[in-house]
Amino acid sequence: MAGIYFHIPFCSKACHYCNFHFSTSLHRRPEVLQAMLQQLQQRQLPTGVALPTHISSIYFGGGTPSLLSAAELGQLLVAVRQQFAVSTDAEITLEANPDDIDAARLEQWLALGINRLSMGVQSFHDDDLRWMNRAHRASQSLAAIHAARAAGFHNFSIDLIYGVPGMSMERWQHNVEQAMALQVPHLSCYALTVEEKTALHHFVQKGKVAPMDDALQARHFEALMQWTAAQGYEHYEISNYALPGKRSRHNSSYWQGQPYWGIGPSAHSFDGQHTRWWNIANNSEYIRLLQAGAPAYEVEVLSPVQRMNETIMTLLRTSEGLPVNLEAQQMGGYTYPATQWASAQDYLHEFMQNGWVTLQRHLLQLTNSGKLYADHIASALFASED
Repeated sequence: MAGIYFHIPFCSKACHYCNFHFSTSLHRRPEVLQAMLQQLQQRQLPTGVALPTHISSIYFGGGTPSLLSAAELGQLLVAVRQQFAVSTDAEITLEANPDDIDAARLEQWLALGINRLSMGVQSFHDDDLRWMNRAHRASQSLAAIHAARAAGFHNFSIDLIYGVPGMSMERWQHNVEQAMALQVPHLSCYALTVEEKTALHHFVQKGKVAPMDDALQARHFEALMQWTAAQGYEHYEISNYALPGKRSRHNSSYWQGQPYWGIGPSAHSFDGQHTRWWNIANNSEYIRLLQAGAPAYEVEVLSPVQRMNETIMTLLRTSEGLPVNLEAQQMGGYTYPATQWASAQDYLHEFMQNGWVTLQRHLLQLTNSGKLYADHIASALFASED
């Protein structure tokens, strides 16, 4: 199995742009963690779903997993090892905010078997961080990166955000070049988006912040692809760049459609075939349901067409591309609905004419210009239920 994902639904501060499930009130933390242990130990799964017994990755996301103590993280890892055979070379990732990283914690995390960090840097400029309502400062990011490497973390990633209103090309270039000068092995770079029910959405609605500038974001993205390629980074997924051998194995398994199990409020799961389920995004209700021994999740069974569309969406974002067999009328290994195949071929021809995609050796791959239109291309190729 790809792995186990833990969603830790707590943060010390609410970032203006974030729409993930979290709480800044930590008073129910022990109960949430106990419910997560119950979910693991009870192996709450939808009817008919059987997960593999071996796992190759564990990922602590959130929220802010670095808020947990080493003892709390250790409890969860022990519970996983009691339920599954964990590969000896498993990738175990912890998302961490720079202000939570110090030599003592790094030593504790390594002792637990955590061997990869994902640091929420976002920017190396303090005014950007204040605008985002981040809890840390740029100096803490620099210190965290140096400390992680000194402690023995040779596999780590940082997040950066581009397309922030008013962010100049020079500032964005400084952020990227700072990361590359530090020889950060992996970069996850995201365009700032305005999500509903966030402070940023409210500010835009009220006119306090200008709407996102698509042209600015496109320029930042195009420059990012050039800069990272020049320094030997592999652009292996739309938002992810890695030095050789430093891809995120856990996240790659999502894009490749492998099974994974999500533990914690709002966490999603997939059986690798056609069943998805997701835990309720409410801490109190999650606790109540687990304590009662009741299912704390909702389930969706995907049709073959839905499964194909998901495969189109995810694989097209990767450097490997999407398998397409024109003669067999297949995409992603699925047979395309016959009545819609002519339309899909028309789109393929249009996108190739535009220089957005290439089709070689039965692999449909985005060009750099096509990556600007990845969502549009994928949705155009989706089939509908006949």
